[in-house]
Parts: sequence; C-alpha cells; structure tokens
Amino acid sequence: MQLRHLRYFVALARHRHFARAAAECGVSQPTLSAGLVALEQELGKRLVERDRRFVGLTEQGEAMLPWAEQILGAMGSMTQAVAATSAPLSGPFRLAAIPSALPLVGRFGAALLQRYPGLSLAVQQAPSRQIEQDLAALSCDAGLTYLDHDPPAHVVAVPLAEEGFLHVAPSGGDWGEEGAVVEWAAAAARPLVLLHGGMQYRRILDAQFAARGLSATPRAVADSLVALLSLVGSGQFATIVPDGYARLVEGLAGFDVRPMAADIHPAQRLGLLVLDRQPMGPLAKAALTVARTLGAV
Repeated sequence: MQLRHLRYFVALARHRHFARAAAECGVSQPTLSAGLVALEQELGKRLVERDRRFVGLTEQGEAMLPWAEQILGAMGSMTQAVAATSAPLSGPFRLAAIPSALPLVGRFGAALLQRYPGLSLAVQQAPSRQIEQDLAALSCDAGLTYLDHDPPAHVVAVPLAEEGFLHVAPSGGDWGEEGAVVEWAAAAARPLVLLHGGMQYRRILDAQFAARGLSATPRAVADSLVALLSLVGSGQFATIVPDGYARLVEGLAGFDVRPMAADIHPAQRLGLLVLDRQPMGPLAKAALTVARTLGAV
C-alpha cells in the first residue's frame, strides 16, 4: 500500500472535492483519481462514491478514514523524531483553537517560534469536538480549548488562562456608570447576538444564564466572534464575549466594553492539549514544553 494513495484518500475526505484534494497533494486530478482506484483495487473495496463529482465515502471508506489519518500522522511524527536527532525541529506546526481561545494563539505561537525557530505555525479555528477528533487522528499537533467543560479524553493538558465574561454593546447606550458591571438579567433583556448553540462557549454562556434562573434568546447568532462584533457595531445588538478579547475590543471607537457581574461558577480554564500517546511525537513534546513555560494557572 502506497502512502501517497492514502494521502489522496484523506485529502479527498477532507475537501470533499477532487480538484481541491489534488491541489493539496500537488498532483493532477487524473493522477489523484488513478491513485484512489489503485487503493480500492488493493483493498478490494469501494471507498468513494462518485459520479462526475465527489458524492461521499462509502461505509468502507468511512471505516478506513480514521486509520488512514493515524497512519499518515504516525509517519509524520516518525519522520520528525528521526530528523530531530540530528537537527533542530523544523516544518509546519498545526495548531487548532476554539474561537474563545484565539487570544491565546499570539502568546503561545510567539513563544513556540522563538524557542523553535525552524518551525512555521499554521493556525486553524475549529470547534472543541473537532479538535478532539483531529488530535486522535493526528491531523493536528496541539489544540487550544476548554479544559473543564466537556473535557476531552486521552490528552495531556496544560492550563494557560482562566476565562471571565465581557459585555460589549454600542457606545452611548444606557449601560450604567462607566466601569460598572453588567448584570446578567439586564443583559438577557436586551437584543443579543451570540454564538450559535452548537459551540462550546455558547453552552457555557447558557449555563451561566440558567444558573440565575434566566435564559437568553438571541436576535441573531453567528459562528464567529468577529461576526458578533460586526453586528454590535451596527448599533442594534449587544453581545457577551470571553474576557480574553479585552485587549482586542477595549478602546475601539463605537463600543462600550465592561465586565459581566461576578461568575457564580468556578472560572473556566483554557489551555493547550496534545494527544496522550506513547511514543509522543517531537512536536507534541515541544508544545508541552512551551506551554509549561507560559505560567500555568
């Protein structure tokens, strides 16, 4: 079985498009298609449903995908481990982060690249469950996510920050005295734009409201904190974002930014995760080394 054929298969499963998968693999579309046919012939199973375009993976293809991802990930880790015996770490470092953890990317990424200058950083935003799946499939090297709410399994975690909540609204509104906290009941009564319910931060936020006997029914939802702030900037909505975004939004013209009332739950911890596996790859080890120097909480 040729590794390049596995790469074609995994790329196609990720992109769900023949031309984009071929472009990622650096081959022509006919070459990719021929490689997939060769893989199917070797296994004696059809892996991909296709007409003139990609339709989906067959049941056999779905069963094979996580194993193919792990084989390719293990090969990459093996190559890095061998190379690291005679030269500094080099190549791409794949970091996945939930939206709430994106403010940590700068601090962690800068420390990683300073300690390991041969690495290049590739950051992808992903939901927490996708990060857990990507770590298990060895398709990312580390993740930044919550450590206590829906904690992932089979990982090594390093806490990096504790999270509070910020109320962000159009400036000029009746939000009380400057610097005063915003009560949760007052926030629930206003037109809100929030992350959609499938995102972990939204589930945490809903739990905060519910603990106070409240519920928030947003007028709009989005899957990006940038989209939330854009809608707030329209003057029609308020939102609640992680306080890690304070440096990014405080002082911006047109926004009133202040903390929410004291949290009645333990603070949510954000941190770095790597897959707990032996042997641990050199990139995962590097991530843990850097995270532990950043001052775990």
